[in-house]
Amino acid sequence: MFGDKENISTCDDFCIHEEVVQRAKQNMLKEEIVYDLADLFKVLGDSTRIKILRAISLEEMCVCDIASLFAISQSAISHQLRTLKNARLVKSRRDGKNIYYALDDEHVDLIINQGLEHILHQ
Repeated sequence: MFGDKENISTCDDFCIHEEVVQRAKQNMLKEEIVYDLADLFKVLGDSTRIKILRAISLEEMCVCDIASLFAISQSAISHQLRTLKNARLVKSRRDGKNIYYALDDEHVDLIINQGLEHILHQ
């Protein structure tokens, strides 16, 4: 899935490069940021949610449209949209009896496109 499996090796000669370790320490993220980022990637770790994000990146869609596109129940789509909305990846607007969904902002599209570019890179 992620390319050739290579042997992971250890250093033959144990040594610590203090300056490298210090630079890394200075650039580490705060723990709460690390957990928030990990949670974001967990949300993005579901293929149905990726499909929904891709679909609404083109134009806003209502739950009925999304359910029809993927042949999934409206209830299942609503559950996935609630997860995406809680993660601030999608936003909604009501128009009469329908609720339309779109990407929350341009960052979401950038995240998806960067991931796509990465996996398609040869």
